[in-house]
Amino acid sequence: MSESLFRAAILARSGWAVAGLLVTSFAFAQSTVTRAVNEQVAAEQAAQQTQGRINQLDDETRQAVAEYRATIQETASLRRYNAQLEQTLKSQLEEMQTIQKQVVEIETTAREIVPFMQKMLATLEEFVKLDMPFLPDERARRIADLKDMMARADVSIAEKFRRIVEAYQVEMEYGRTLETYQGKIGEKTVDVLRAGRVSLMYQTLDGAESGYWDVEKKQWVKDNGYGDAIKAGLKIARKQAAPDLLTVPVSAPKEAK
Repeated sequence: MSESLFRAAILARSGWAVAGLLVTSFAFAQSTVTRAVNEQVAAEQAAQQTQGRINQLDDETRQAVAEYRATIQETASLRRYNAQLEQTLKSQLEEMQTIQKQVVEIETTAREIVPFMQKMLATLEEFVKLDMPFLPDERARRIADLKDMMARADVSIAEKFRRIVEAYQVEMEYGRTLETYQGKIGEKTVDVLRAGRVSLMYQTLDGAESGYWDVEKKQWVKDNGYGDAIKAGLKIARKQAAPDLLTVPVSAPKEAK
């Protein structure tokens, strides 16, 4: 073989070797790049997953914080409500104690005032019996009604006391008024004239007989000498004449014992 052909053969072999080396190097480089790309993609996916987890944990943390704050606010609200409820219960307990005390006082007062009212009623009845005999039916009926009322359980103590005091007031008013009404003296129907509790007089309907109640004798006394005065008093009591001075029979005052 000539030297030229030998060199050409060597060059050819060298070219193929270089080409093979280049192919091998390219394949290796391509594999390296692919592996690097895959690793980068995997890293990015892992980063995305990690970020997603972080975001999820962040949302859960925010929710937990919000729930914690809501719980704190609810706890504070419950504490305020419990404190207010405790104060209300304390006030109610104090009110209950006050009411119980008042009930005891009322029961004690009731035990004391009932005998007192009975005594007032007995005194009023005795007073009416000893007083001038005017409006006998009306006054007796008032006393009887009060006695019946005292035995009734459906009438409060306050109402019973009010009615008795009212009866006293009516009796007091009799001492300040001029009044006339028709009544009976024996078999005679007469006009009765009451001048306060100073004098109690009568006159028959025809004006033929007049008289007055004698406090000392406890009886009616005929005395026509007061006929004109009684007639004038009857007109005043009936609003048929203007008020005027009247001459009426008055019992002499007694010395107090």
